[in-house]
Amino acid sequence: MKLTGAQIFAEVLIEQGATTLFGYPGGAVLNLYDALYQYRDRITHIMTAHEQGAAHAADGYARATGKTGVVLATSGPGATNLVTGIATAYMDSIPMVAVTGNVGTGLIGRDSFQEVYIAGITMPITKHNFVVRHVDELAATLRRAFHIAQAGRKGPVLVDIPKDVTAALAEFIPEPPQQPTTTLTFSRAAVAKAAWMLGDAKRPIIYFGGGVRSSKACHAMKALIEKAQIPATHTLMAAGVLDCRHPLNLGLLGMHGSYTTNKAVSEADVVLAIGTRFSDRVALNPSTFASKARIIQIDIDPSEINKNVQVTHSLVGDAAHILDALLPLIEPAQHEDWLARIHSWQSLDYHPKDHDDRLMPHQVIGCCCEMAGPEAVYVTDVGQHQMWAAQYLRHVKSRGFLTSGGLGTMGFGYGAAIGAQVAVGRDTPVVLFTGDGSFHMNLNEACTAVSYDLPIITVIFNNQVLGMVRQWQTVFYDRRYSSTDPHRKTDYVKLAEGFGLAGYHCESLAQFEEAFRRALASKKPAWIECVIDKDEKVLPMIPAGGTVEDLMMS
Repeated sequence: MKLTGAQIFAEVLIEQGATTLFGYPGGAVLNLYDALYQYRDRITHIMTAHEQGAAHAADGYARATGKTGVVLATSGPGATNLVTGIATAYMDSIPMVAVTGNVGTGLIGRDSFQEVYIAGITMPITKHNFVVRHVDELAATLRRAFHIAQAGRKGPVLVDIPKDVTAALAEFIPEPPQQPTTTLTFSRAAVAKAAWMLGDAKRPIIYFGGGVRSSKACHAMKALIEKAQIPATHTLMAAGVLDCRHPLNLGLLGMHGSYTTNKAVSEADVVLAIGTRFSDRVALNPSTFASKARIIQIDIDPSEINKNVQVTHSLVGDAAHILDALLPLIEPAQHEDWLARIHSWQSLDYHPKDHDDRLMPHQVIGCCCEMAGPEAVYVTDVGQHQMWAAQYLRHVKSRGFLTSGGLGTMGFGYGAAIGAQVAVGRDTPVVLFTGDGSFHMNLNEACTAVSYDLPIITVIFNNQVLGMVRQWQTVFYDRRYSSTDPHRKTDYVKLAEGFGLAGYHCESLAQFEEAFRRALASKKPAWIECVIDKDEKVLPMIPAGGTVEDLMMS
């Protein structure tokens, strides 16, 4: 059957199971939006306040489901407004297809109105990108984009479509979606060597990252941990992959990880690193990271092997398949002496103090966990609140904690929360933790939450400063607070009401509990402003380039 390029676009979306997308219309994509109107009973389109919000929403949808997020924007500024969202997805290996319109093929290269070479702009921050020059190529290109986004190490793909291509006619033949390819480059001998190294270890540690979630290896890793009684620690991106209540889960590692986790890695004799890239927020000093250990690295991307930390042994491939091959070769073990030694360090960990007369971040987060329940999805922006959430949330769901880890994108949260709420449905609580600095960047997406009746509860940690930057200025810049106090006078309650949602102001835990209870019961979007002290710090903290011996408790 002959269809327009715009209709082919819609048919391929449905074919690929991408029946939800986020975007913002404009001249170059009018044909695509006309097709979305025709297919409105089969495709849900969420129009955000800004294209960056749409990109973050597609990202949040992908993180919450494991499916490919889809975002659509017009040419020129619409396309460039996606860049930060695409880069955020790229750094965290999130599957996304970004579709941009462009001027007609006859106008390309003429500095036409709203023309920009978005393929060139996004080349360093996508797995692949395409410019479709002929309608006959459109269906195959879109299918390939979806396949690339999910194959191997996941990530964003961009497809740029000139306006005349969306209007032209072509024969369309439906095809079943192609299953993502699985990387199986590891050898049985390499797996056997890894099993021997783990079996020979007296002080083993499993250190895992977001790649475990991406490869759906959570159950296989848990089985390995329990069979060999190996304690485990995780990166920011892997919070929730292993239930926080698991007795072998030591918690967060790295700059704001506990003394126990960092000490355990420094004393280990074998470290099994799964789906993690030894980032500078974990391996703060690559030359001394796990210096007493033989390191085994499992990663789907060969470029990550020995990139940041030199390892003893590596296996390249899908973590789920490697662990499935490894598990039968592992002998049951106990490691009682090692576990006892680790437990002895826990008395030295940092523990925040409760207060009755002022709001403390850990108490606010604990209250949210108690009231929202285990099925809630938590989203963060970037800054102090992000680290507090990583430290104090009771992570029990693999896809229950969404945060920008690699790029550290302030303003990520509201868009991502919208995508997550659309993904999980109105009956599952979605809670956004943000700071007053991050929140000001994309609070305009409140209108999207109201328009689509998305009951996102936004908890704003308002210390009236850029908290994390100020913390570094306190510790490393002799309290020279340059441009970290913006002197804003925002009235969050009045502003919330202006957007058409409920706003609350809280200065005590009792006030917060009441506000959160009312927000949950309302099933409507709400903001809760929590006034916290500007000198509240994220602790513990290891300075960049330091080791566990440099860990700061105050």
